[in-house]
Parts: sequence; structure tokens; C-alpha cells
Amino acid sequence: MFSFSTARIVRTAAGTALGLVVLALAAVSAVAAHPMVTGGLTSQPIGHYDFCKANPAECSIRPSKLAPATMTDALWRELTSVTAKVNAAIKPMSDLDIYGKDEVWAYPDRGVGDCEDYVLEKRRELNRMGMSLADLLITVLRKPDGEGHAVLTVRTDKGDYLLDNLTDKVRQWDETDYTFLKRQAIDNTGQWVSIREGQPVLVGAVQ
Repeated sequence: MFSFSTARIVRTAAGTALGLVVLALAAVSAVAAHPMVTGGLTSQPIGHYDFCKANPAECSIRPSKLAPATMTDALWRELTSVTAKVNAAIKPMSDLDIYGKDEVWAYPDRGVGDCEDYVLEKRRELNRMGMSLADLLITVLRKPDGEGHAVLTVRTDKGDYLLDNLTDKVRQWDETDYTFLKRQAIDNTGQWVSIREGQPVLVGAVQ
């Protein structure tokens, strides 16, 4: 005979099972990849154009490994460590103060630099650790106040993450209030692709 107590146990078990399913789906959603949606080829930022003229070998690399990096605990530690290390090592200073002119992209070997220089150094360090340049992409954007800015986008199978000199926190790109403009192409370090086509593509990154 199917008693009330038995029915209650079945309903309780069913509810518990449903709860576990909901939790499992939430966990899957939490780690789902959220890559940027990029468009076609677009112009290089002027600073990167001049950087490529000065460093042509760095802008003609065609990575053979194009798949996103596999996110692991070890990779996460590397990303957070490099972000904090480079942010602490470089004193923020404008190109005008360093070089007497704007939009100079260079490695911060003097210990000073602006946002693009932080990006270049983080990219160099992570590449030396074995990451493909297809997964280390200079990206330009606008901050909420409209000011230009640059970050390093790290492509992973769990989404695209930003390494930013304005914070030591490594964040998914869509967890920010930035307006993304363009970034390096994954298959050619000298080419750029648009992000959210239709928005302005000229940007001067300053911090």
C-alpha cells in the first residue's frame, strides 16, 4: 500500500534530485565559455602600427596553435600572478611625460609606462611561459568615461579574460563596463579585428 509517508519520501527525493540538477546546471553555466564576438579585419591602432615598424618580427607571427588555452588551476595562478607582478613593477606614466609625444607603445624596460606598455609586458611574460600568442591579444576599448584604454585579452576554453593595469583582479571580459573596440587577430600578430562592429575604432589609450 502506498502510504502518505512513502509519498512524502518520494516527493522529498524527487525534490532533492531536482535541486541537484538545478545546481549542476548552474555550475555548468558558471564555467561556460563567453568569448568575444569579433568581426572582420580593421585598422591597427596608430601606436601598434609604429610599434610594428620598430619591431617588425613581432608583428609577422602566425601562430600555429589557434585553439583557446585550457583553463586550469595552474593557468589561473599564472594569470593572477603575472597581473599583480607587472602592475606592481611598473609606475604609471604618460607617453608625453616619458617620450615627449603621445601613442608610443613600447616595453616598459625603464620601469614606467602607460596601459599599452603593461599589456606588452604581460603578453611577453605569458608567452615566455609557453602560452600561444593566439591566446594573448592586445585589445583596445573605451572606459565608461569615454577615455581610451588597452588591456590584454587571454583566450581560454572557459571564456575570454582581461588582464588590466587598473586592477589586479582577472575578470571575464563581459563582467566589465568597458566598450570594446578591436583586438589583435588570433592568426596574425600584425592584424586587428573589430569587436561590436559599428562603434568608433579610433582610440588613444592613455592609462
